[in-house]
Amino acid sequence: MDIKKMTGAEKAAVLLLTLGEQATAQVFETLSDSEVREISRCMLAIDHIPARVSDQILEEFAMAQKNKTGFFVRSNEFVKNAISNSGNAERAKKLMAQVSIGMEQLESSARPLETIAMMDPRMVASLLGSEMPQTVAVILSTQRVDHAAKILSFLPEEAQSNIMFRIAKIDKVSPEVLGQIESALQQEIRVVAHKEQHQIGGIGKAVEIINHLGSGADRSILVNIEKTDRMLAENIRKQMFTFEDLAKMDGRTMQVLLREVNNTQLTMALKSASDDLKDKVFDNISERAAEMIQDDLEAMGPVRLSEVESIQQEIVKIALRLEEDGKIVLPGRGGQDALV
Repeated sequence: MDIKKMTGAEKAAVLLLTLGEQATAQVFETLSDSEVREISRCMLAIDHIPARVSDQILEEFAMAQKNKTGFFVRSNEFVKNAISNSGNAERAKKLMAQVSIGMEQLESSARPLETIAMMDPRMVASLLGSEMPQTVAVILSTQRVDHAAKILSFLPEEAQSNIMFRIAKIDKVSPEVLGQIESALQQEIRVVAHKEQHQIGGIGKAVEIINHLGSGADRSILVNIEKTDRMLAENIRKQMFTFEDLAKMDGRTMQVLLREVNNTQLTMALKSASDDLKDKVFDNISERAAEMIQDDLEAMGPVRLSEVESIQQEIVKIALRLEEDGKIVLPGRGGQDALV
Protein backbone atom coordinates (compact mmCIF):
# COMPACT_ATOMS: atom_id res chain seq x y z
CA MET A 1 0.00 0.00 0.00
CA ASP A 2 1.81 3.12 -1.31
CA ILE A 3 0.23 6.39 -0.22
CA LYS A 4 1.74 8.18 -3.23
CA LYS A 5 -0.24 5.97 -5.61
CA MET A 6 -3.52 6.05 -3.67
CA THR A 7 -6.58 7.93 -4.93
CA GLY A 8 -8.50 10.35 -2.76
CA ALA A 9 -11.24 7.77 -2.23
CA GLU A 10 -8.71 5.14 -1.16
CA LYS A 11 -7.15 7.55 1.33
CA ALA A 12 -10.60 8.44 2.66
CA ALA A 13 -11.35 4.72 3.05
CA VAL A 14 -8.17 4.18 5.07
CA LEU A 15 -8.84 7.28 7.17
CA LEU A 16 -12.39 6.22 8.01
CA LEU A 17 -11.39 2.62 8.73
CA THR A 18 -8.82 4.05 11.13
CA LEU A 19 -11.36 6.33 12.82
CA GLY A 20 -13.90 3.53 13.36
CA GLU A 21 -17.51 2.66 12.54
CA GLN A 22 -19.23 5.41 14.55
CA ALA A 23 -17.15 8.22 13.03
CA THR A 24 -17.56 6.68 9.57
CA ALA A 25 -21.33 6.57 9.97
CA GLN A 26 -21.37 10.27 10.86
CA VAL A 27 -19.18 11.16 7.88
CA PHE A 28 -21.32 9.03 5.52
CA GLU A 29 -24.38 11.03 6.59
CA THR A 30 -22.79 14.14 5.07
CA LEU A 31 -21.73 12.53 1.77
CA SER A 32 -23.71 11.82 -1.38
CA ASP A 33 -24.75 8.24 -2.25
CA SER A 34 -22.17 8.03 -5.03
CA GLU A 35 -19.41 9.22 -2.68
CA VAL A 36 -20.42 6.63 -0.09
CA ARG A 37 -20.46 3.90 -2.76
CA GLU A 38 -17.03 4.88 -4.07
CA ILE A 39 -15.43 4.96 -0.61
CA SER A 40 -17.22 1.75 0.42
CA ARG A 41 -15.86 -0.05 -2.62
CA CYS A 42 -12.35 0.99 -1.59
CA MET A 43 -13.00 -0.21 1.98
CA LEU A 44 -14.12 -3.63 0.75
CA ALA A 45 -10.76 -4.08 -1.01
CA ILE A 46 -8.81 -3.44 2.21
CA ASP A 47 -8.09 -6.20 4.71
CA HIS A 48 -4.97 -4.76 6.37
CA ILE A 49 -3.67 -1.24 6.92
CA PRO A 50 0.05 -0.93 7.69
CA ALA A 51 0.71 1.36 10.65
CA ARG A 52 2.98 3.61 8.60
CA VAL A 53 0.23 4.14 6.00
CA SER A 54 -2.33 4.95 8.67
CA ASP A 55 0.07 7.45 10.27
CA GLN A 56 0.90 9.08 6.93
CA ILE A 57 -2.75 9.51 5.99
CA LEU A 58 -3.64 10.94 9.39
CA GLU A 59 -0.77 13.41 9.03
CA GLU A 60 -1.88 14.32 5.51
CA PHE A 61 -5.44 14.80 6.73
CA ALA A 62 -4.29 17.02 9.60
CA MET A 63 -2.16 19.06 7.21
CA ALA A 64 -5.03 19.42 4.75
CA GLN A 65 -7.30 20.61 7.54
CA LYS A 66 -4.72 23.20 8.52
CA ASN A 67 -4.02 24.47 5.00
CA LYS A 68 -7.54 24.33 3.59
CA THR A 69 -9.45 26.31 6.14
CA GLY A 70 -12.83 27.49 4.95
CA PHE A 71 -15.84 25.43 3.93
CA PHE A 72 -16.68 22.91 1.24
CA VAL A 73 -19.74 23.22 -0.94
CA ARG A 74 -21.78 20.99 -3.22
CA SER A 75 -21.69 23.34 -6.16
CA ASN A 76 -24.05 21.28 -8.33
CA GLU A 77 -26.81 21.30 -5.72
CA PHE A 78 -26.16 24.96 -4.91
CA VAL A 79 -26.49 25.99 -8.57
CA LYS A 80 -29.63 23.89 -9.12
CA ASN A 81 -31.34 25.27 -6.01
CA ALA A 82 -30.25 28.85 -6.71
CA ILE A 83 -31.57 28.79 -10.30
CA SER A 84 -34.78 26.97 -9.35
CA ASN A 85 -35.54 29.51 -6.62
CA SER A 86 -34.71 32.58 -8.72
CA GLY A 87 -38.41 33.43 -9.18
CA ASN A 88 -38.74 33.34 -12.96
CA ALA A 89 -39.83 29.76 -13.71
CA GLU A 90 -39.44 30.00 -17.49
CA ARG A 91 -35.98 31.54 -17.27
CA ALA A 92 -34.97 29.01 -14.61
CA LYS A 93 -36.05 26.12 -16.84
CA LYS A 94 -34.01 27.46 -19.76
CA LEU A 95 -30.95 28.08 -17.61
CA MET A 96 -31.18 24.63 -16.00
CA ALA A 97 -31.29 22.96 -19.42
CA GLN A 98 -28.12 24.79 -20.42
CA VAL A 99 -26.26 24.30 -17.16
CA SER A 100 -27.27 20.66 -16.67
CA ILE A 101 -25.28 19.62 -19.76
CA GLY A 102 -22.09 20.66 -18.04
CA MET A 103 -23.15 19.03 -14.79
CA GLU A 104 -23.87 15.71 -16.49
CA GLN A 105 -20.49 15.76 -18.17
CA LEU A 106 -18.76 16.34 -14.84
CA GLU A 107 -20.81 13.69 -13.07
CA SER A 108 -20.43 11.04 -15.76
CA SER A 109 -16.70 11.54 -16.08
CA ALA A 110 -16.24 10.98 -12.35
CA ARG A 111 -18.60 8.02 -11.75
CA PRO A 112 -17.99 4.96 -13.91
CA LEU A 113 -21.16 3.07 -14.87
CA GLU A 114 -23.15 5.07 -12.34
CA THR A 115 -24.64 7.14 -15.14
CA ILE A 116 -26.53 4.02 -16.22
CA ALA A 117 -27.74 3.58 -12.63
CA MET A 118 -29.40 6.99 -12.87
CA MET A 119 -30.90 6.53 -16.34
CA ASP A 120 -34.42 5.46 -17.17
CA PRO A 121 -34.49 1.62 -17.56
CA ARG A 122 -36.23 1.83 -20.93
CA MET A 123 -33.57 4.24 -22.18
CA VAL A 124 -30.79 1.96 -20.94
CA ALA A 125 -32.43 -1.02 -22.66
CA SER A 126 -32.53 0.97 -25.89
CA LEU A 127 -28.88 1.86 -25.43
CA LEU A 128 -27.90 -1.77 -24.85
CA GLY A 129 -30.14 -3.21 -27.55
CA SER A 130 -27.34 -3.53 -30.08
CA GLU A 131 -24.75 -4.83 -27.63
CA MET A 132 -23.64 -8.45 -27.38
CA PRO A 133 -25.36 -10.50 -24.61
CA GLN A 134 -22.08 -10.90 -22.70
CA THR A 135 -21.61 -7.13 -22.70
CA VAL A 136 -25.14 -6.52 -21.44
CA ALA A 137 -24.63 -9.20 -18.77
CA VAL A 138 -21.54 -7.45 -17.40
CA ILE A 139 -23.24 -4.06 -17.38
CA LEU A 140 -26.39 -5.35 -15.65
CA SER A 141 -24.25 -7.13 -13.08
CA THR A 142 -22.87 -3.77 -11.97
CA GLN A 143 -26.36 -2.33 -11.36
CA ARG A 144 -28.83 -2.56 -8.47
CA VAL A 145 -30.90 -5.71 -8.85
CA ASP A 146 -34.21 -3.83 -9.12
CA HIS A 147 -32.77 -1.49 -11.76
CA ALA A 148 -31.22 -4.42 -13.64
CA ALA A 149 -34.55 -6.29 -13.58
CA LYS A 150 -36.38 -3.29 -15.07
CA ILE A 151 -33.78 -2.89 -17.79
CA LEU A 152 -33.98 -6.61 -18.55
CA SER A 153 -37.76 -6.45 -18.84
CA PHE A 154 -37.42 -3.90 -21.68
CA LEU A 155 -34.98 -6.06 -23.65
CA PRO A 156 -36.27 -8.59 -26.23
CA GLU A 157 -37.66 -11.69 -24.52
CA GLU A 158 -35.53 -13.98 -26.67
CA ALA A 159 -32.40 -12.20 -25.37
CA GLN A 160 -33.32 -12.26 -21.67
CA SER A 161 -32.48 -15.93 -21.09
CA ASN A 162 -29.13 -15.61 -22.80
CA ILE A 163 -28.25 -12.56 -20.71
CA MET A 164 -29.32 -14.19 -17.42
CA PHE A 165 -27.34 -17.31 -18.35
CA ARG A 166 -24.24 -15.19 -18.81
CA ILE A 167 -24.82 -13.24 -15.57
CA ALA A 168 -25.04 -16.51 -13.68
CA LYS A 169 -21.75 -17.61 -15.23
CA ILE A 170 -19.86 -14.41 -14.42
CA ASP A 171 -17.39 -14.57 -11.55
CA LYS A 172 -14.92 -11.74 -11.86
CA VAL A 173 -14.32 -9.20 -14.60
CA SER A 174 -10.82 -8.05 -15.41
CA PRO A 175 -10.14 -4.31 -15.64
CA GLU A 176 -9.24 -4.81 -19.32
CA VAL A 177 -12.64 -6.29 -20.16
CA LEU A 178 -14.46 -3.64 -18.15
CA GLY A 179 -12.37 -0.98 -19.82
CA GLN A 180 -13.24 -2.27 -23.28
CA ILE A 181 -16.95 -2.29 -22.47
CA GLU A 182 -16.88 1.19 -21.02
CA SER A 183 -14.80 2.47 -23.90
CA ALA A 184 -17.35 1.11 -26.37
CA LEU A 185 -20.15 2.92 -24.54
CA GLN A 186 -18.16 6.01 -23.64
CA GLN A 187 -19.97 8.33 -26.00
CA GLU A 188 -23.31 7.26 -24.57
CA ILE A 189 -22.66 6.86 -20.88
CA ARG A 190 -19.38 8.77 -20.46
CA VAL A 191 -17.68 6.54 -17.95
CA VAL A 192 -14.15 5.48 -17.21
CA ALA A 193 -12.75 2.21 -16.00
CA HIS A 194 -12.09 1.22 -12.42
CA LYS A 195 -8.63 0.00 -11.63
CA GLU A 196 -9.56 -2.96 -9.45
CA GLN A 197 -11.41 -6.17 -10.25
CA HIS A 198 -15.06 -6.34 -9.22
CA GLN A 199 -16.96 -9.28 -7.81
CA ILE A 200 -20.13 -9.17 -9.86
CA GLY A 201 -22.66 -11.50 -11.41
CA GLY A 202 -22.99 -15.12 -10.32
CA ILE A 203 -26.00 -17.25 -9.50
CA GLY A 204 -26.95 -15.08 -6.53
CA LYS A 205 -27.10 -11.98 -8.71
CA ALA A 206 -29.16 -13.83 -11.34
CA VAL A 207 -31.58 -15.04 -8.65
CA GLU A 208 -32.02 -11.54 -7.22
CA ILE A 209 -32.74 -10.06 -10.64
CA ILE A 210 -35.18 -12.82 -11.60
CA ASN A 211 -36.99 -12.47 -8.27
CA HIS A 212 -37.53 -8.79 -9.05
CA LEU A 213 -39.21 -9.59 -12.34
CA GLY A 214 -42.95 -9.95 -12.43
CA SER A 215 -44.42 -13.16 -11.08
CA GLY A 216 -44.07 -15.98 -13.61
CA ALA A 217 -41.60 -14.07 -15.80
CA ASP A 218 -38.85 -16.47 -14.79
CA ARG A 219 -40.45 -19.45 -16.52
CA SER A 220 -39.25 -18.84 -20.08
CA ILE A 221 -35.86 -17.64 -18.85
CA LEU A 222 -35.22 -20.81 -16.85
CA VAL A 223 -36.58 -23.09 -19.56
CA ASN A 224 -34.17 -21.59 -22.07
CA ILE A 225 -31.22 -21.69 -19.66
CA GLU A 226 -32.08 -25.33 -18.98
CA LYS A 227 -31.65 -26.13 -22.67
CA THR A 228 -28.06 -24.93 -22.46
CA ASP A 229 -27.09 -25.85 -18.90
CA ARG A 230 -29.55 -27.98 -16.94
CA MET A 231 -27.48 -27.91 -13.74
CA LEU A 232 -27.20 -24.12 -13.78
CA ALA A 233 -30.95 -23.75 -14.26
CA GLU A 234 -31.54 -26.14 -11.37
CA ASN A 235 -29.15 -24.24 -9.10
CA ILE A 236 -30.86 -20.95 -9.94
CA ARG A 237 -34.28 -22.49 -9.34
CA LYS A 238 -33.17 -23.86 -5.95
CA GLN A 239 -32.09 -20.43 -4.75
CA MET A 240 -35.10 -18.57 -6.13
CA PHE A 241 -37.43 -20.13 -3.62
CA THR A 242 -36.28 -22.56 -0.94
CA PHE A 243 -38.20 -25.15 1.01
CA GLU A 244 -37.84 -23.09 4.18
CA ASP A 245 -39.44 -20.13 2.37
CA LEU A 246 -42.70 -22.09 2.61
CA ALA A 247 -42.84 -20.98 6.25
CA LYS A 248 -43.54 -17.43 5.00
CA MET A 249 -46.74 -18.53 3.23
CA ASP A 250 -50.09 -17.47 4.57
CA GLY A 251 -52.48 -20.17 5.73
CA ARG A 252 -54.64 -20.27 2.60
CA THR A 253 -51.62 -20.56 0.27
CA MET A 254 -50.16 -23.35 2.40
CA GLN A 255 -53.47 -25.24 2.26
CA VAL A 256 -53.57 -25.00 -1.57
CA LEU A 257 -50.03 -26.38 -1.75
CA LEU A 258 -50.61 -29.20 0.72
CA ARG A 259 -53.55 -30.49 -1.36
CA GLU A 260 -50.94 -31.32 -4.04
CA VAL A 261 -48.54 -33.12 -1.65
CA ASN A 262 -49.15 -36.59 -0.23
CA ASN A 263 -48.38 -37.39 3.43
CA THR A 264 -45.42 -39.63 2.59
CA GLN A 265 -43.72 -36.81 0.70
CA LEU A 266 -44.60 -34.29 3.40
CA THR A 267 -43.29 -36.43 6.25
CA MET A 268 -39.96 -37.07 4.53
CA ALA A 269 -39.59 -33.38 3.59
CA LEU A 270 -40.23 -32.26 7.19
CA LYS A 271 -37.44 -34.50 8.50
CA SER A 272 -34.91 -31.64 8.38
CA ALA A 273 -37.36 -28.72 8.42
CA SER A 274 -37.28 -25.90 10.97
CA ASP A 275 -39.80 -25.83 13.81
CA ASP A 276 -41.39 -22.72 12.25
CA LEU A 277 -42.08 -24.56 9.01
CA LYS A 278 -43.38 -27.65 10.82
CA ASP A 279 -45.73 -25.46 12.88
CA LYS A 280 -46.95 -23.73 9.71
CA VAL A 281 -47.72 -27.09 8.10
CA PHE A 282 -49.40 -28.56 11.19
CA ASP A 283 -51.54 -25.41 11.55
CA ASN A 284 -52.95 -25.97 8.07
CA ILE A 285 -53.84 -29.67 8.13
CA SER A 286 -56.26 -31.55 10.29
CA GLU A 287 -55.34 -32.32 13.88
CA ARG A 288 -55.46 -36.04 13.11
CA ALA A 289 -53.12 -35.70 10.10
CA ALA A 290 -50.71 -33.58 12.13
CA GLU A 291 -50.55 -36.20 14.89
CA MET A 292 -49.89 -38.97 12.35
CA ILE A 293 -47.04 -37.07 10.70
CA GLN A 294 -45.52 -36.21 14.08
CA ASP A 295 -45.69 -39.88 15.09
CA ASP A 296 -44.09 -40.94 11.79
CA LEU A 297 -41.31 -38.39 12.24
CA GLU A 298 -40.55 -39.68 15.74
CA ALA A 299 -40.51 -43.29 14.52
CA MET A 300 -38.48 -42.55 11.38
CA GLY A 301 -34.87 -43.76 11.50
CA PRO A 302 -31.88 -41.96 9.95
CA VAL A 303 -32.30 -41.07 6.27
CA ARG A 304 -29.92 -39.58 3.75
CA LEU A 305 -30.02 -35.79 3.66
CA SER A 306 -29.90 -35.92 -0.16
CA GLU A 307 -33.16 -37.92 -0.17
CA VAL A 308 -34.84 -35.37 2.09
CA GLU A 309 -33.60 -32.45 -0.01
CA SER A 310 -34.78 -34.18 -3.18
CA ILE A 311 -38.33 -34.45 -1.79
CA GLN A 312 -38.16 -30.85 -0.58
CA GLN A 313 -37.23 -29.74 -4.11
CA GLU A 314 -40.18 -31.66 -5.53
CA ILE A 315 -42.49 -29.75 -3.20
CA VAL A 316 -40.85 -26.44 -4.14
CA LYS A 317 -41.42 -27.28 -7.81
CA ILE A 318 -45.09 -27.93 -7.04
CA ALA A 319 -45.28 -24.51 -5.36
CA LEU A 320 -43.63 -22.83 -8.37
CA ARG A 321 -46.02 -24.63 -10.74
CA LEU A 322 -49.02 -23.48 -8.71
CA GLU A 323 -47.69 -19.92 -8.89
CA GLU A 324 -47.24 -20.19 -12.67
CA ASP A 325 -50.82 -21.43 -12.91
CA GLY A 326 -51.95 -18.37 -10.95
CA LYS A 327 -53.32 -20.42 -8.06
CA ILE A 328 -51.02 -19.03 -5.38
CA VAL A 329 -48.64 -16.10 -4.82
CA LEU A 330 -45.30 -17.01 -3.31
CA PRO A 331 -43.86 -14.60 -0.75
CA GLY A 332 -40.71 -12.69 -1.70
CA ARG A 333 -41.17 -13.05 -5.46
CA GLY A 334 -42.23 -10.45 -7.99
CA GLY A 335 -40.17 -7.56 -6.62
CA GLN A 336 -42.10 -4.93 -4.73
CA ASP A 337 -45.47 -5.71 -6.31
CA ALA A 338 -48.15 -5.13 -3.70
CA LEU A 339 -50.77 -7.80 -3.04
CA VAL A 340 -54.37 -6.64 -3.24
